[in-house]
Amino acid sequence: MDTTTTSSSSSSLSPSSSSSHITTLHPDIIQSHILNRLDGPTLASASSSTLHLRRLCTDHHLWQNICASTWPSLNHPRTAALIATFPAAHRSVFSDSFPSLHHSAHPQPNPTPMPPEFVSAVDLYYKGKPFFSRVITTETHKGWFLSSPLWVDLLDANEVVPTPLKFALRDEESSWLAHLEENLGLSWIVIDPSRKRAANVSSRRPVAARRHWLTEELEVLFAVAMETVQCVIKVTCCGKAGGAMHVREVSLAMEDTEGRHVMGRDSFVILQDAMKNGERRKPDPKEAKARFEKFCRVKRETKEKKLRRDNAMDMVAMLVAFTVFVLLFWFMVFGF
Repeated sequence: MDTTTTSSSSSSLSPSSSSSHITTLHPDIIQSHILNRLDGPTLASASSSTLHLRRLCTDHHLWQNICASTWPSLNHPRTAALIATFPAAHRSVFSDSFPSLHHSAHPQPNPTPMPPEFVSAVDLYYKGKPFFSRVITTETHKGWFLSSPLWVDLLDANEVVPTPLKFALRDEESSWLAHLEENLGLSWIVIDPSRKRAANVSSRRPVAARRHWLTEELEVLFAVAMETVQCVIKVTCCGKAGGAMHVREVSLAMEDTEGRHVMGRDSFVILQDAMKNGERRKPDPKEAKARFEKFCRVKRETKEKKLRRDNAMDMVAMLVAFTVFVLLFWFMVFGF
């Protein structure tokens, strides 16, 4: 008798019971009361659980809202028009741009033709809340871009951006720099309009913060290292001690392990390859900082090695010159 009761009870609570199955809920209820409260990574995970949820989780408006709240710069008419051309619109951009970019940059034997331009969608955050956004377009067919080092300035020459922070006093410097590393954030999404791909070339959280020894301005660095090169975004902050802090400069550059800036043509070939083949992982501020420090260490060791090699060559050149001088002197004095 007890066995029958238990069996009956288990049957009524089985997962196949229609009363407990998620498909019994109306799709509008799931989307309006559950899915629209999820962030991007959670929504992506939910889409892989069941076929029913996958259909609901691919809704365009869900991903549009997530992208808009994560990156306000994607609301700009220029970026909105570009995203509309992507295979899965905002879902494609999120898939390309939210994870951290991991890539090993290697020369491509047959690089693909460069697009006439690329678009940068940039957002600055303090304690996770955006306080400045901008979209800029960089033309790649101009001679200055092809033959000059990559350097993209976000702000105009005399432009400053107000921030919700105060400029640090000297005696508060160490704690203030630590505060900036913990609470300042930046996203720099590079979009290739011709290939419908994107990549976030920022570490999201700073990898270093320092005071410039000459100007006394604060420099906050964001970087994505790709073995032989790294993208570096420098945010320069100015202000009077104890007063409001302003952002004076935000610039993107690419450098190699010898400390040289990579040319525009070569840098975009690397970026195109990273967009297409780069691995995307969950953002990890500690890992990004460790990769930056490793790159800086390799760059320092490469510089020291080059300096030792140059010193050795200079010494050899001096010895050769001295030997030639001695032989010439001997010949002039005793050769006749």
